[in-house]
Parts: sequence; structure tokens; C-alpha cells
Amino acid sequence: MLVIDNLKASINGKQILKGISLHVKEGEVHAIMGPNGSGKSTLAAILAGREFAAIDGGSVSYFGRNLLDMAPEERSRDGLFLGFQYPIEIPGVSMVNFMKTAINEHRKYRGLEPLSASDFLKLMREKKELVEIDSTLTNRSVNEGFSGGEKKKNEIFQMAMLEPRLAILDETDSGLDIDALRIVANGVNKLKRKDSSVIVITHYQRLLDFIVPDVVHVLYDGRIVKTAGKELALELEEKGYDWIKKEAEKTEESWRVNPQ
Repeated sequence: MLVIDNLKASINGKQILKGISLHVKEGEVHAIMGPNGSGKSTLAAILAGREFAAIDGGSVSYFGRNLLDMAPEERSRDGLFLGFQYPIEIPGVSMVNFMKTAINEHRKYRGLEPLSASDFLKLMREKKELVEIDSTLTNRSVNEGFSGGEKKKNEIFQMAMLEPRLAILDETDSGLDIDALRIVANGVNKLKRKDSSVIVITHYQRLLDFIVPDVVHVLYDGRIVKTAGKELALELEEKGYDWIKKEAEKTEESWRVNPQ
């Protein structure tokens, strides 16, 4: 599905990603963990098509296509979804109109007829129930006046409506209390399919108590320094990130000996 090979990127001349390689297969859940400033959100933004970072090298393939050559809207129509760390408010744009436009644009891309008003509202009711979001939120403007937790629930609702093939959740757990965290995680779990995948970006292991990853990667100083199963998240929870510096030093030394 997604193949990232030696991806390097910089912001304002400072290199942030220093050679990321990552393969995601259909049906997998990958967790990317790491301290602040390690490059996690930069990686998510590049995959979604935001242009604040310069690509210095490497490649990204999405179902065999060059993802870096695709416009953000093309990536979205082709099934890539980004759940924002800080969802923005869009005053004056109702959730109903926002989602109906998005869904019908995706259907148009796939050569399908737009959903009728009745079919759209039926779909909306089903997805609201699935992800446990209240109608008082979906009847308002996009994220306007929402709390942090409500914005994150709304991101998962949008994910449910769009049914992406690859969902990237950028610190969706930040700012959530335990009840909101459970609702968000349950929504993600209910949306899992054999032909879709999820990349969960987080600082903390607690989210991974609810969304169990197949693979955990530790991103440190622009490089993935360790990859293992779900037990790696527990190790990070126990030891913190200081111990990972040694792994980073090993990776740095290996890179110096055998640069790509």
C-alpha cells in the first residue's frame, strides 16, 4: 500500500526527516512514537500533501503511484485521510454541507453518481451511531465552538464518512480525557477493514491500549531508530525516551558507515 524509501525533508533549510523508510501493508495498524521535535507531524503532513517542507530526497509510493507528485485533493480522493493534531474551525460551513460535498467529490472521482439527500442523511445517521458522536455537533459549523475532545471525535466521524484506504492520525489522543479517548479509539477500531490501514502517531502508550498496533516504530531526530511489535510501546512507557538515544546513536553510526 504505502512504501516510504529514504525520505528526507527540510523546513527553512533545517533538515527534519533524515532518511525515513517505512512499508505499510493493507490491513495493518502502524504506530509511530517519538518525543517532541522528532519529525512525526512533519512526516504526516508530507504524506497528506502539505507543502511547508521541502523534499530533499527519497520516494513515497502509494498503491504503486508516486505520492509526492499527487495534489492533496487527489490524495484524498484516492483514499488517503489525515486526522489533524489541531483541527481548524470553519465558521459558516455546516458539517452536513461539508461532508456531502466531500463524499460526492470522492464518488465523482470513482465514476459514481452523487448521493441523494435521503441516502446521505441515512449514511450520516449510521456513521454518527458507529463513532458515538452527538447530533448537536454534526448540526453545527465545522468544529466551530467545539472543545478539543469534540474536534477529535469529529475527525473520526469524518474518517467514518469517507472510509479511507489509508488513515493517518496525527496525535489524535492529545488533550483527550479517558472517556473521549475510548470513544475515539473505538471508532477507529470499528472502521478497520482488511483492505485499509492506519498510521497512528502518538507520544503515549495509553492510546495503544485501545488501538492495538501490528508494528511500532520509534522516530527520533528524523530517523526511525527502532521497529518492533506492540511490546515496544510498553517498553517506551516504562523507560521513557531517554534510553532510545542509544538506539539513535547506533542508527547514526550505521548511517555514517553505510550512508544511503
